[in-house]
Amino acid sequence: MKTTDSYLPDGPTGLLHGIVVKSTGSWYIVRGLETGQLYRCRLRGKFKIKGLKASNPLAVGDLVDFSIEAQTEGAGVISHIAPRRNYIVRKSVHKTGHVHIVAANLDQAMLVVTLVSPATSFGFIDRFLVTAEAYHIPVLLLFNKTDLYDEEGFEYQAEIAGMYASLGYPSRTCAATTGEGVAEIDQLLDGKVSLLAGHSGVGKSTLINALVPDLDLKTAEISDFSDKGVHTTTFAEMLEVRPGTFIIDTPGIKELGLVDLPPAELAGYFPEFRALLGQCRYHNCQHTHEPGCAVREAVDQGRIALPRYDSYLSMLAGEDNRH
Repeated sequence: MKTTDSYLPDGPTGLLHGIVVKSTGSWYIVRGLETGQLYRCRLRGKFKIKGLKASNPLAVGDLVDFSIEAQTEGAGVISHIAPRRNYIVRKSVHKTGHVHIVAANLDQAMLVVTLVSPATSFGFIDRFLVTAEAYHIPVLLLFNKTDLYDEEGFEYQAEIAGMYASLGYPSRTCAATTGEGVAEIDQLLDGKVSLLAGHSGVGKSTLINALVPDLDLKTAEISDFSDKGVHTTTFAEMLEVRPGTFIIDTPGIKELGLVDLPPAELAGYFPEFRALLGQCRYHNCQHTHEPGCAVREAVDQGRIALPRYDSYLSMLAGEDNRH
């Protein structure tokens, strides 16, 4: 697995290496990297993340060192967290001004979208893409429910896919209920940690069921550890597709979004805007009404897609365009 190839080569002796697969608040379910065995672990001491006000010190996907507690079978104590390559956050429900880290050390994010039954809005897609840009996470769009398309639907999907492909966001099509395209998606997961996201109704659960053999057994295995009298609030859960290949399922996708992103920086997370930065007449141009704006000129000329510009204006105004 890419994330563990060089994990703590000079770490303390006598400790096990693991990856956090679920958080239940004060307890963490850790999968041992060497054995695949699950351990119910607690965190030793207090860990703070430099430059980030986070309500949770540990997240699904974190790589950790831990030791076994002799008196309790299957229990351990986490003593070290490896530096994160990246992470993605949401607003904290419990602490004002804090964020909750949803997942860490992601190789890619896959956003499941639908153009019919229901139709995913451009605002929702673009908000997710901006969030991923902010945290340096590559994104693949999965257009699901192609079995419901007519000829016009396929043409529209190709048009939308082309728009995002030109910005560096590739896509694939699938029909999770029939299995069409699932094998290709499975290959794209191979050897990676992939965040799978999508709003209600897009068929994400059906797709995960198709991708993860014996899903009920795998989730039950984790639940056996996490539900021993502990109140659980699941923000994300890591599922093993096969050794070295993992999916992180993310309930509560509505809560993912822009967290403390200064308005002046927003345009930098739109690749097509970023290419024009520095070309506007004013250095502090927000691309809304200013004369000599290179971005607005590109919109007028069709070089920037109008739905993308509309998403930018909506985010800039702080509107809720996540649905």
